[in-house]
Amino acid sequence: MSLLASSLGKKYIMALSGLVLSLFVLGHMVGNLQVFGDPYLINAYGYKLQHLPYGLLWVVRLFLLLCVVAHIWAAITLKMENKKARPEDYQTKATVQASLASRTMIMSGLIILCFLIFHLLHYTVRSVPGHEYNHAIVASDGTEYPAEVPLVLNGKTKVDAYGKPLIVHNVHGMMIAGFSYPLLSLFYIIGTYLLCMHLSHGVSSMFQSLGLRNEGWRYRLDALAKVYGWITFIGYASIPLSIWFGLVQASS
Repeated sequence: MSLLASSLGKKYIMALSGLVLSLFVLGHMVGNLQVFGDPYLINAYGYKLQHLPYGLLWVVRLFLLLCVVAHIWAAITLKMENKKARPEDYQTKATVQASLASRTMIMSGLIILCFLIFHLLHYTVRSVPGHEYNHAIVASDGTEYPAEVPLVLNGKTKVDAYGKPLIVHNVHGMMIAGFSYPLLSLFYIIGTYLLCMHLSHGVSSMFQSLGLRNEGWRYRLDALAKVYGWITFIGYASIPLSIWFGLVQASS
């Protein structure tokens, strides 16, 4: 407990929780990129996630929530401790030398938290007014898609034990309709940019907190963190942009 209460312990908590969240962001992106494949592919992906055995989906959700809370707690407490420990003149010099990303990590993190809450309400809880997607999925041009569709894998409709088609939520149609709204797409692009740039700097800091970044590896690891940030941003941004410009079409 004494280690967790120390500044070093908080740095470990922030680094390890950040590592978990960074890996989740990358994995979530890979899953969402299935929207570019067969229209039924991402529906099957959503179905498999919702039907993980032994309540594993909720275990993962609760673990990620714990990581988010721990990350925010460690970041804020470390920021407060550093502010108390540093003299004003030293802090001013450090602020001049620090990058914009490092100086705004707390603020960008809080903005990202608001963005993530909206994202969960939009596509997971489906409670954003006008975008509930529970009975009918309506695009910006008025086109309607069914909220539920048969589960299709490898070109075959899957059936239950009674021979009836398995019905799943139309994730593909939901994404097509959601990102057909230009302002909503722009909001997601800006949000994912902030998220990926925040994580990019965080990944770089994580190596330092865990004692893995020495002077010989500093620039290589910083470059790796930047590459990670841009890859995830391009991956996420490609989805709303492609749908916005009609490069990805809804299933018939």
